[in-house]
Amino acid sequence: MGIGELDREAHVPEGRPSGTAASPRTLAEALRARGDDGLAALLRGRPDLLGPVPNDLTQLATRAGTRASVVRALERLDRFSLQVAEALAVAPDPAPYAVLAGLFGGDRDAAGGEAAEIGAALPRAVALLREQALVWGEDDRLRLVRTARELLSPSPQHPSPTGLGPTVAEATAGMSPGRLQEIVAAAGLPSTHDPVSAVAALTALFTDRERMGGLLDTAPPEALSVLDRLVWGPPYGEVTAKPTPPVSWLRDRGLLLPVSPRTMVLPREVALHLRGGRAHRAPEPRAPELGVARAYRPQVVDGAAAGQAYAALATVEELLKSWDHGGPAVLRAGGLSVRDLKRTAAALDVPEPVAAFWLELAYGAGLLASDGEADERYAPTPAYDDWLDQPPAERWARLVTAWLAATRTPGLVGGQDAKGRTLSALGPDLDRAAAPEVRHRVLGLLATLPPGTAADPESLLARLRWERPTRGTSTAGRTGAAPTAAASPGAGAEPGAAGPWASETRPPAPAAPPTAPRPAADLRERLARWVLGDAELLGITGRGALSTPARALLNLPLDGPAGPAAEGGGVEPEVAAERAAELLEPLLPEAVDHVLLQADLTAVAPGPLLRPLADALAVLADVESKGGATVYRFTPGSVRRALDTGRSASDLHAFLTAHARTPVPQPLAYLIDDVARKHGHLRIGAASAYVRCDDDALLGEILADRRSAALRLRRLAPTVLAAQADPASLLEGLRAMGYAPAAESAEGDVLVTRADAHRTPPRTAPAPVPDGPPVPDATLLTAAVRAIRAGDHAATAVRREPAVPVTTGGLPRTSAAETLATVQAAALTGSAVWIGYVNAEGAASQRVIAPVRVEGGFVTGYDHTADEVRTYPLHRITGVAELADEDA
Repeated sequence: MGIGELDREAHVPEGRPSGTAASPRTLAEALRARGDDGLAALLRGRPDLLGPVPNDLTQLATRAGTRASVVRALERLDRFSLQVAEALAVAPDPAPYAVLAGLFGGDRDAAGGEAAEIGAALPRAVALLREQALVWGEDDRLRLVRTARELLSPSPQHPSPTGLGPTVAEATAGMSPGRLQEIVAAAGLPSTHDPVSAVAALTALFTDRERMGGLLDTAPPEALSVLDRLVWGPPYGEVTAKPTPPVSWLRDRGLLLPVSPRTMVLPREVALHLRGGRAHRAPEPRAPELGVARAYRPQVVDGAAAGQAYAALATVEELLKSWDHGGPAVLRAGGLSVRDLKRTAAALDVPEPVAAFWLELAYGAGLLASDGEADERYAPTPAYDDWLDQPPAERWARLVTAWLAATRTPGLVGGQDAKGRTLSALGPDLDRAAAPEVRHRVLGLLATLPPGTAADPESLLARLRWERPTRGTSTAGRTGAAPTAAASPGAGAEPGAAGPWASETRPPAPAAPPTAPRPAADLRERLARWVLGDAELLGITGRGALSTPARALLNLPLDGPAGPAAEGGGVEPEVAAERAAELLEPLLPEAVDHVLLQADLTAVAPGPLLRPLADALAVLADVESKGGATVYRFTPGSVRRALDTGRSASDLHAFLTAHARTPVPQPLAYLIDDVARKHGHLRIGAASAYVRCDDDALLGEILADRRSAALRLRRLAPTVLAAQADPASLLEGLRAMGYAPAAESAEGDVLVTRADAHRTPPRTAPAPVPDGPPVPDATLLTAAVRAIRAGDHAATAVRREPAVPVTTGGLPRTSAAETLATVQAAALTGSAVWIGYVNAEGAASQRVIAPVRVEGGFVTGYDHTADEVRTYPLHRITGVAELADEDA
């Protein structure tokens, strides 16, 4: 059934309004007919309309029809709602509801599961489009907003996702009248007197099922093959200079119409006939179901997630501790160099993308920043010390909260920006405004499964693509069709390029591997894949399933699947973070206060150590392996490092005795005593630098060693050597030779090396880059609706004809005496008046006020526009006009 036939047989489905009421003529009238809840729903769904608050409903309607706002609204539609908008863009304007339904049902039998799904989903989609002010009008005259129609209507530059081309009237615009009459005659129609009636006759033929079927029955089989290749789009095809007979047959009868000397197009009416009246090849009224990868006991998931959460805390702490005395330099353009990222990844023993994730996480949480010095370097912030003092569960909640809100996207590191420059970790241009929304939606979808259930990643990505399809590829993304030219249809015709709005016209391409998402999914699909990996690294999920603490952090039910929307219960984020920390605390391993010393110069920590013990042991020994039990190794260098902090050998023995559950092994005691005996025997100070030692034989040994040549030493006295190197280089050089020197001050005292960390000045965490205006709260929505209603009342109030004409700006103009007399009379009678007012900034506005007092050059009254009592200086009132009796 074609569009014309549907229009003649339009009927209102059962349960829908009859549409007998007068349909609004403009979008502003449609908005004016809404209740306050309807306006609030529009402003909530399209918050960009609130910046600033519109003066009245006419301004709101104008703003809702701007290109930028309509594009944003279309991008937030689900796939089926977008398909409905696309169908309205190729339907007559206005279109009855029955025509729209026919574009989805076509000639198929109304029975069947798919028809039932479409029948249930179509009213909801139309209601959503109405709510978002993309569609207006009653059911008998549905109108798509003009800007949306321009965006979604097919054109050679922007083919429609429906795969439909222009109408006969559009395709024949500019065609010579003689050529039109030739087509009419070849199609078996009587000749007409003008091009308009010729186009109408062709349109009537192509929309008449019986006559169109009879015409196609006479077509050669090769011609039908050409139509089959074009019917689902793209509708354009290239022809040779001498088309083959099948193509000529189609061209002569208007079934293919010329767009250029070598390009033909399949008219929309012909395509709809061949499709059986359907606008889309595969309507998708229902969101794809989430597949289940595997189900675990919730306790197993929580245990795995808690273990990974603790590993995340340890990784961030290890990263920032390694930068305690200053991290890598900041690039001139900002960010971390590739070499420094490789070093960080090697130090953390993780791949470079994972290292970039940890760096960005610490940066986003405000724990890491640049120090702002002339030689700018990265270093921990003072907030890092506060973070270390918090319990582990609270530290985890802080990291996850920062991650959920961050717009910086570590997965982009290593890629290139629009100018071909490599994106670096901690550098600019990593913000993607859609990241927080994708994170919350992915985790929300995981929460719709029963606790302990891991979702199949591909089904989850398919669901996300349905909820937020890439505009213009709403079906190509599902089928995997490549946005390139199709194969030759044969018989002398070749389809043209598909363009960015290509639909499902070609056979599906092989599915791309998970690491290389299809272009149709683009950034959102990549973000979703990164979210799944990042959530596992942070311990938000365990074995792919959402953990109980994460559910609390997201304000989701703890003991069952969340609802379809998976939205929180309105709990404040701070309260949710506290609740999540409480749930995580018993799942984390308890800190221990002892180690187990072994004879091979190692110590085993049977669990996480208390912070003071961990910090002291990290100075005395080197970490050899990490995991459930951390292994530390004592070396001469690590013992010397502890002695450099001012501790003596007896202090180290006492420390080990106090914190070891096993006796101190003899090899370890000998190691400490041997290093301590040599430590400080040599003294180094600044001359440029000097070496002082009471044992002149030892100094002679150093001078004779070839390895000291680079230090350029010379003897000043039997017990003093001078060097041209600085003290730090001299210290490192002698230590590399196997000695254990100690630095001394200008007064001859030993310099103690404290583990004082380098910190940046106080820094705030980077603010997320919002994806448009934030969603307004209920208070703002109520105030905005009241202001718009009041402004609309002032703009549409029926006024008496003023004695002095209204200016071109719309404000009344009266003399000062007339203004004073009119407002005094209104104050005595208690009536309302219409005034023009210019504020102190020079902004003009019109208002409806009910004066109650006029004195001292001011008028005080109830302002219907602002819905409050206000006082206005009389000299700022440009003029006044009385309202008509029915509005007074």
